Amino acid sequence: MFARLGRVVVHHPWKVIGLWVIAIVAVLSTAPALTATTDQSEFLPSHYESIQAMKLQEQAFPQHAAPAALIVAVRADGAALTEADSATVSAAAAALTAQNIKGVTGIQVTPPSENGLVQVIAVQMTKLTDAADKTQGEAVQSLREHLKEQVRDTGLKAGVTGTAAQTLDQTEEGEKGMAIIGIATIVLILVLLLIIFRSPVIALLPVVTIGAISSTVGGLIAMAAKAFDLEIDTSVNSILLVVLFGVGTDYILFLMFRYRERLRAGDDPKTAMVNAVTKVGEAVTSAAAAVIIAFMALTLSSLGMFRALGPALAIAVAVALLAGLTLVPAIVSLLGTKVFWPSKAWQIEPKGARFGAIGAAMGRRPGVFAVASGGVLVALGVFAVGFNPTFDLSSGSTTDASESVAFTTELVKGMPAGATQPSDVVLQSTGPLADDQLATYRTALTQVDGVGQVGQPQLSPDRTIANFQVTLSNAPESDAALDTVAGPLREVAHQAAPAGATAAVGGMTAVFVDFEEAMNHDYRIVFPVAAILIMIVLALLLRSLVAPWYLMASVFLGFAATLGATVLVFQQIQGEHGLIFTLPVIMYLFVVALGTDYNILMVARLREEAREGHTPREAAALAVRHTGPTVAAAGLILAGTFASMMLAGNSTLSQMGFAISVGIAIAAFVMALFFTPAVTALLGRRAWWPGHGGDSDEERSPRWAEYSYAESYYTPPAQQSRQG
Repeated sequence: MFARLGRVVVHHPWKVIGLWVIAIVAVLSTAPALTATTDQSEFLPSHYESIQAMKLQEQAFPQHAAPAALIVAVRADGAALTEADSATVSAAAAALTAQNIKGVTGIQVTPPSENGLVQVIAVQMTKLTDAADKTQGEAVQSLREHLKEQVRDTGLKAGVTGTAAQTLDQTEEGEKGMAIIGIATIVLILVLLLIIFRSPVIALLPVVTIGAISSTVGGLIAMAAKAFDLEIDTSVNSILLVVLFGVGTDYILFLMFRYRERLRAGDDPKTAMVNAVTKVGEAVTSAAAAVIIAFMALTLSSLGMFRALGPALAIAVAVALLAGLTLVPAIVSLLGTKVFWPSKAWQIEPKGARFGAIGAAMGRRPGVFAVASGGVLVALGVFAVGFNPTFDLSSGSTTDASESVAFTTELVKGMPAGATQPSDVVLQSTGPLADDQLATYRTALTQVDGVGQVGQPQLSPDRTIANFQVTLSNAPESDAALDTVAGPLREVAHQAAPAGATAAVGGMTAVFVDFEEAMNHDYRIVFPVAAILIMIVLALLLRSLVAPWYLMASVFLGFAATLGATVLVFQQIQGEHGLIFTLPVIMYLFVVALGTDYNILMVARLREEAREGHTPREAAALAVRHTGPTVAAAGLILAGTFASMMLAGNSTLSQMGFAISVGIAIAAFVMALFFTPAVTALLGRRAWWPGHGGDSDEERSPRWAEYSYAESYYTPPAQQSRQG
């Protein structure tokens, strides 16, 4: 199949390129806009209590939602507000009301805080029904512009925070981060490919081709999101960018290594590309299949954000694979050997040394290498037990200098920390609720540890539904706030409900509590399913029931080591109170999927060398010598592209970029290069049971499973040192 594909692409390159242009235009002209949401409640299933509370609120109080924005006013010198200051705040509120800002439905001044340090203006806005609706963000920008005029030369300073302002700042920071990530990713790919191939043409090849198809990927994801009603999280765009460029560049790298090898073997340029696609096609397709399987396992998640993330990343990998096997070969077949210009190094096979020395040492002492590399993984994995998830998505996605974060800090000087996003207790009764019942219930809520204030109940017209706004003593995303809602607040809310009434606790903190429960569910479902599916792929590919077990065991060790390294750096060294709660799932999928690819590459080469009659230790030495440069180059490029996320300027993407890049580096440079070949050498021919992969007299079958990864990535030993 791949031989036929290679011949079609090489002999009809302009038709292939034309088909790609038509496909890109068709997708761009028909796809809806790819929009993302920051409303975390949209990702939870409806059976969770926080979502039930939200639906009750919308049903009973459609016009009385919590303020979308809070204008926080304080004295510039930090002193308590005077009566004149309060009058200035009231005048500012009146002036803002007179502006008739689009999207603002109400502006209300609240009394100064008890300590007199802070005064708040609550701003109601129209509820967003479409993720693409920018009304609230534009309203926040208008409020900020007019507010500056109102407090100028008054001795006051004021700013806008709250949900709408945090979303706006998060979006703006995300756009800046995307620009930084994009530039850093492209520069990194250019530099690394220039070093490896010494040709600006090859260096530009992935940048141009992947850049051309990136819009198509976005369009296809938007189509899928619309067709299957998927909610796309704001972080998906950043991950998509690095996945597309990182994985896509790896696939192009594998193709060009094989193309160069065939040219050195004497093939003419067109024949060399046909042979390259024939061999690499099987390998890269197998690699992509493992990654896609891992990503698609996310569709089993109970969280909408992961159900959308899985297909989105799977689409990106599938398009990158298709481009790597059709568009890139078509372009290279037109360029021929000019693709290596101006370097002549592609004509020469340099001597190998570094990876040969490493392989020889491993062949002599595989036990030492297995213990040393395994010890590194275990030592880092110990720190994983200290993982503490954090749900602070707002400040984690913005810098401390953003206005919403700065004035949230000012707000808590005079208000309970939970004032930015109060919780809600919604009481629903079969009959009208009496005043004494409501008073008794409110008193019970007030006495809950961790509750700062409880507002007067808001009643539905028939008095069957009452909403109590509960301001927590701690920041709404903090561990203490989550403990309060998950434990005493929900317990008291349920138990103290009057006879015939039920209660539901809602608000963003309650959403985070339910998120945590949903995540624990996903850990029990998504992780095992992804592991089982990948093990099946390994068993089919390697014709072995033994190798998949220790390969997956090594990947799990790599996962633990990656999580441990991230905990060590961010929690232990930098002193952050936790890591973003989605990190383990995202990290698991990248480390497991890509780590498995690198492991397959190495073990398949080991199997090939054993079939040539070498002893297990000799096979391990040769496998490291022959495959080490390809693993190292691919791992370096992929880890580097994910590391670019650390330049975005916020902790969420920094943690993600660090964890994934370290995980890929561990998979490539510890597991695949040292641990896996060392363990395989120690197991010997038992690694291939019940097959006969280690028997030198086994019949050489042409089936894809018997040569796929090893042959596809094979590079002549003389070429290795220059790549390494």
